[in-house]
Amino acid sequence: MSKPDRAAAVLDMGGTEDDWKIRVTDLKQYAFCPRVVYYMYCLPNLRPTTYKMEAGIAAQERVTELEERRSLHAYGLQEGERRYYVPVYSVTLGCVGQVDMVIETHEGGERRLVPVDFKLSRREPGRHFQLQLACYGMMLEEMYELPVPEGFLYFIPARRAEKIALTKRLRRDARAYVEAIRAMLQTQRMPPPTPRRARCVNCEYRRFCNDVL
Repeated sequence: MSKPDRAAAVLDMGGTEDDWKIRVTDLKQYAFCPRVVYYMYCLPNLRPTTYKMEAGIAAQERVTELEERRSLHAYGLQEGERRYYVPVYSVTLGCVGQVDMVIETHEGGERRLVPVDFKLSRREPGRHFQLQLACYGMMLEEMYELPVPEGFLYFIPARRAEKIALTKRLRRDARAYVEAIRAMLQTQRMPPPTPRRARCVNCEYRRFCNDVL
């Protein structure tokens, strides 16, 4: 991997409306509940730092330390070079983000990249996680001009890696989510809540949604 200069300021959220970028993590939140993303942008100073957020950061730092001691067998690889907290951006998608880990490998005679997203969840890889990973894959392809046919979700509690094929359908859905988020924020119109009301119980924004609880 290379091109460090192009990625140096990728997480800078400043600039004009024309060059403003959506964060990749917003796809995960939008798929979970569109209103979370709406509140994060339209009421940016109201979101508290929760125990879950702090625990996730600490767990990711620990996983990074342990990764260096492990082989790449969990990702179906014999050889490869790891890079951590890789900044990514895409002019095409209008997104910015940071991948927890990217593996560069030459196995099979083809140089390719493998994004790995660390998760504190114990659940199966939901669609919202897969959309986020697909967006990372497309951004890496655009930046480094290398194929990214698949990625992994690494579930920290179970110490398990789940391979996710970055299919055309998954990529198409990820692009559609980015467009939907951008349209929502441009109009600043509050979207409907998630139809799965169980998600509202522990939501930090529940007090603002008077129409669901």
